[in-house]
Amino acid sequence: MLHAVIMAGGTGTRFWPASRSTDPKQLLRLAGPRSMIQMTVDRLGNLVTPDRILIVTSESLVGALRQQLPELPAMALLGEPCRRDTAPCIGWSAMQLQRHDPEATMAVMPADHVIRPAAAFQDAIRYAARLVAEQPTRLVTFGIRPTYPAATFGYIERGAALPGGTAYRVQHFREKPDPQTARDYLAAGNFFWNSGIFVWRAATILGALAKHQPALYGHLQQIDAAWQSPAYEATLRREFAAIRGVSIDYAVMEQASEVAVIEAPFEWDDVGSWQALSRLHGTDACGNTVLAKHVGLRTRGSIVRGADDHLIVTLGLTDCLVVHTPDATLVANKHDEESIRQVVQLIAAQGWHEYL
Repeated sequence: MLHAVIMAGGTGTRFWPASRSTDPKQLLRLAGPRSMIQMTVDRLGNLVTPDRILIVTSESLVGALRQQLPELPAMALLGEPCRRDTAPCIGWSAMQLQRHDPEATMAVMPADHVIRPAAAFQDAIRYAARLVAEQPTRLVTFGIRPTYPAATFGYIERGAALPGGTAYRVQHFREKPDPQTARDYLAAGNFFWNSGIFVWRAATILGALAKHQPALYGHLQQIDAAWQSPAYEATLRREFAAIRGVSIDYAVMEQASEVAVIEAPFEWDDVGSWQALSRLHGTDACGNTVLAKHVGLRTRGSIVRGADDHLIVTLGLTDCLVVHTPDATLVANKHDEESIRQVVQLIAAQGWHEYL
């Protein structure tokens, strides 16, 4: 049976000051009237029933997610005691699913993507599930045809086409490239952006983790063995904290042999930084994206986002980012967004954790 696993444990640092530890990116309304996690669940439609949705997040966010997703059963939320990247997240969720459905197939996806139209996404997941049913040891991922030489995404080099459909054998996974290599990938025409969306059997990914990451798998086994025992919570905290954090790409996908990539038939945006708002909401005649009460003079190519009825006035700004929240305001060159991570580190160093 098909299950959806949504990874919702990130912090969204590049969306500071709107994204905070208690209200991170996946809980924000960045692409419309619904939050990112709500849009992700909405996108599933009738692909799976609510009892076959599993969301893995930080234990500190479980309450907030329950408030945003009251239609899901309480068991739909798994709270990680600490962050350990995507491989432990996926392995833990696979063990949870396999306990109740030994034949479970997992569609794994991040909580912070914008994908349109939903029908095309659902059809693509069904196609991937058929590929897995045909060959249960197969690991399937989705590739996005690149539209520009992005140096901020990982890439998938495709190999020979599989019979029928739009799936290919994976030749190589490539790390985030330098700008020239990204241009070479775009020119070559046989590279996809790595979407971070996967479909596989729970048993298959657990077998791959046991083979390629035996230490990680051993910690997960200890957690699973304590299920429903009085020692479960203590075991979960001890064993999960002992795991060395690693991504599923590095842990398994780059080493596995039976991997297929489907060229995604849907529009995709990973909403990785504030500049995504211009792609999602468009720009005005001056190239500005304004999501605030705003008055601007000689303001061009800028992004302005505000809270409530606070008036933001800009004069003589070009290519700037202005984000106002009730207790913090960011003004930056929009092309220097990567430095927001450093800003967050500086705030932490000052001990001003109320702003994080």
